[in-house]
Amino acid sequence: MKKITLTLFAITAMIFTSCSDEETTPSDPVESVTISNLYAPQVSDYTQNPPVISGEFTKFSFKEGTSVTGEDWDIAFRGTMILVNGGGMIGLTDEPQRSGDGSLAIVNDTFANVIEAPIDTDFAQDASGTFALPHGSGNGWYTYENGVISRIAGKVFVIKTMDGNYAKMSIKSYYKDNDPSVRENARYYTFDYVYNPNTGDKNLQ
Repeated sequence: MKKITLTLFAITAMIFTSCSDEETTPSDPVESVTISNLYAPQVSDYTQNPPVISGEFTKFSFKEGTSVTGEDWDIAFRGTMILVNGGGMIGLTDEPQRSGDGSLAIVNDTFANVIEAPIDTDFAQDASGTFALPHGSGNGWYTYENGVISRIAGKVFVIKTMDGNYAKMSIKSYYKDNDPSVRENARYYTFDYVYNPNTGDKNLQ
């Protein structure tokens, strides 16, 4: 009887220890970052009809917190165009290849109020002739009026990254130092983002 009792005690202790380890395993902290003046140039050829827009996209990784040159990008910028690293090719000149399974959801709310990623069916990927984040004035993130690109307030973009993590992003400005008075200041993105480094965790606060 004594041997059986000791064996049961040992098994119970192992189960308790295992549960305790699972409950106390810390997750990596959610990161809140502001990116200022990320340059996203483009080349425009207006001698052709319709005009041809070309040039390398500026690829950005939420995990790295900076622009990248490899295939580990999450979103890519060129002028007012924004791509995600998932889906198929849209058909753009100099479009980067997609190596991930990223997607994007548009949430109409304030940045602070978006505390978790939405359901999977709210996300979209790029495809032939289609942007996950629609392009054009009034269609996605900006309006164009009197020669100025202005962000649409109340638009939060939740991105499922190329490797299955979640981030939310809010564009603040399209102009260097938020100064649209100088033409050369265009195509410099400033945006806030929150990134959750824990794969599959939808918490964004």
